[in-house]
Amino acid sequence: MPSSYPKGLATRQRLVDSMLALIQLHGYHGTGLNTVLARSGAPKGSLYFHFPEGKTELGIAAVGLAGDQFGELIGTAATAASSPNTVVDALVAELKGILETSDYQAGCPVSSVALDAGSENEPLREACSQVYGAWVGAVSSYLSTFGLNKEQAQPLATSMICLVEGSLILSRAHKSTQPLDAAAGTLKMLMKAVPGEAGA
Repeated sequence: MPSSYPKGLATRQRLVDSMLALIQLHGYHGTGLNTVLARSGAPKGSLYFHFPEGKTELGIAAVGLAGDQFGELIGTAATAASSPNTVVDALVAELKGILETSDYQAGCPVSSVALDAGSENEPLREACSQVYGAWVGAVSSYLSTFGLNKEQAQPLATSMICLVEGSLILSRAHKSTQPLDAAAGTLKMLMKAVPGEAGA
């Protein structure tokens, strides 16, 4: 966060960044608030000042940040890429980098929270649902640029997000990027079903 931001806002952002990083590695239940405070360097009082509802509220903010980051990645790849296949390659390369850099410990924080706490914590489940909806919406919007209407683009976009999320879980379990590579091949096959330039 830029140094020009108010101190309080910078502290809040450090807490959210730390929560997100720890969820990626340890899941929601495996992440304690003391660990978040230690990683962020923030005083304990600041946590409850910025997040009066405690861990749930901080978790929601972390899920939202993860959603924004991957959403930006989708947008950047779609804008910069010369073809749909290049979009797939850019996204998969980024995800493979995250897995390999973390020795396959860091996964998707949204799926981690959904699987870890979604069934028992309704606010967290809703936060994950909103993020997934935003990702599907972003991919659907990209597909619509090739002439698909919403009824066609939405289920295809949903399938693509499912492929990516599932392949990340398998890649962590196998400690291999092969599932991501397989998902990339399937994504490109799906894109061939799209009319116009996407099918080229």
